[in-house]
Amino acid sequence: MSKAIEMKKAIVEEIADKFTRSSSAILYDYRGLTVEEVTELRKQFREAGVDYKVYKNTLVKRALEKAGVEGLSDLMEGPNAIAFSFDDPITPAKVGSEFAKTHKALELKAGVVEGEFFNEERVKELAEIPTREVLIAKLLGSFKAPVSNFAYLVQAIIDKKEADGEAS
Repeated sequence: MSKAIEMKKAIVEEIADKFTRSSSAILYDYRGLTVEEVTELRKQFREAGVDYKVYKNTLVKRALEKAGVEGLSDLMEGPNAIAFSFDDPITPAKVGSEFAKTHKALELKAGVVEGEFFNEERVKELAEIPTREVLIAKLLGSFKAPVSNFAYLVQAIIDKKEADGEAS
């Protein structure tokens, strides 16, 4: 077998492995972005812990078939990039969505989230979900509120008793 075929097989294996291991993979059309904009987008994805890659469409189609992922093969036309997340499934959608607000050339196409195909609308909805940290902070805030209110009530009673004691 030729060396080129061996390299292509290895790339297909790598892509299939990423689809299998990732919690989400979001497909973007980056046509129209400048080199500087693509560099900035890559930087933002990297800082968020997202693996952003550009592969040949034919290799991605083979990897999708190998990984058993359905729905994305038909969208593999033109320049595509894939943002893989192995931890938080929301991050690739959120980072790409935020970037697209100021760079209209970046187009969200679709994605696969925890093995399920998400069309463009569902991925956009996913991007609107608050981050894990924000959700945890809200949850902790809701736990803290009753305790804080009780502490304020107790302090108010103490203050009132002290004021009554001084007035008597």
